[in-house]
Amino acid sequence: MVKKVDLKNSEKKISFDDFVYDFFCNDPYFKQLDFINQLRLHSSGCAVFQKAGYNDEKKYVTLTIYPHKFIAEKWLADQRTPQKNLVSAIDADKLNCVVANLTWRTRSAASRQRKTTSTTGYTGVYKEHTRYRALISNKGTTIHLGMFDTPEEAAEAYNKKSIELFGEEGKINKIIPRKD
Repeated sequence: MVKKVDLKNSEKKISFDDFVYDFFCNDPYFKQLDFINQLRLHSSGCAVFQKAGYNDEKKYVTLTIYPHKFIAEKWLADQRTPQKNLVSAIDADKLNCVVANLTWRTRSAASRQRKTTSTTGYTGVYKEHTRYRALISNKGTTIHLGMFDTPEEAAEAYNKKSIELFGEEGKINKIIPRKD
């Protein structure tokens, strides 16, 4: 089962497996922090726990715990490698912290999964005059995939090349049919 928990500063909720939720509620350290009730939405879109105060040496410190990272380090540690050392959500929902949805990725794979900034709404697709250019980068080289009449055609070309170059770690645009 999945447990959804309210965030302090948002209407959004974070999702945990029941056993992870139970761990955060019953582990003496996390219980003392009131961890589950102090989670908030970070500006990056993930959840975060932060507590500021003075330590034993009277130095002001901030304790920061990202639930998705903690969960991966505790329950997916055997899947971490020197190259795959960043935690990512398989479904791209940064608040879905169910263990089966978390994975370790390389920096380049994680970078490919970021949200697009293109005004077309598709990664690797840019409007030029009345047509759409598709581009993809690999190992520092930009590859021109062609010019297309619609952003959807350009996104399809990007998707095809992304799968060819990166396999399952490639970014795939979710193509929404246009309403003409």
